[in-house]
Amino acid sequence: MISARRSGRTALAFAACAAGVAALACARWTRPIAEGDAAFARGDWETARAAYAEAEARFDRVPVARQLLPRDFARAVAAQLAIAYRRDEFDEVIDKAALAPPLAAPHFWAGLAYFAKSRADAKLEDQSGWLMRAEEELRLAVEAAPDDWDTKYDFELVTRLAAALRKQPKPPPSQLAPLLRPEPRAGSRQPRRVG
Repeated sequence: MISARRSGRTALAFAACAAGVAALACARWTRPIAEGDAAFARGDWETARAAYAEAEARFDRVPVARQLLPRDFARAVAAQLAIAYRRDEFDEVIDKAALAPPLAAPHFWAGLAYFAKSRADAKLEDQSGWLMRAEEELRLAVEAAPDDWDTKYDFELVTRLAAALRKQPKPPPSQLAPLLRPEPRAGSRQPRRVG
């Protein structure tokens, strides 16, 4: 009976020691992500990008870590997508989103990048093509995260703009915003402003 208690305590001590070693290894493995988060919070995009890229490289060297720490891997990739978007590197966002894990919201970031490209393009045909791609990516983003109201809002905005552009296919590029809120017709009742 006494030896059974000792072996039980030994097994418990061994399990606690193994859990501690695993926690230390995990913290050490994800240190670049923590450094990237700190730099991101400061607005130091280059330092944050380098730290997240280092973290992603670690996951690339040991692919099984992607399955063991999927949220950490997704956080490193999503942060890189956000940084590239904030720096107006839309082609990089689109390319990286194509390979990103689902937890990194790749369709959301690709949709925003396509929408930004549509706003910057002067050719109406190209603009319409970018909008259609943005609409499709944001639709997939809404399907992936149906409770995310920001994604729903962006999807609705792009969908309404694309529909208005299809109805009135020749507006100048600088006139896209009025398509969302057309001028009232003469004699129509003015809506009451609230707030």
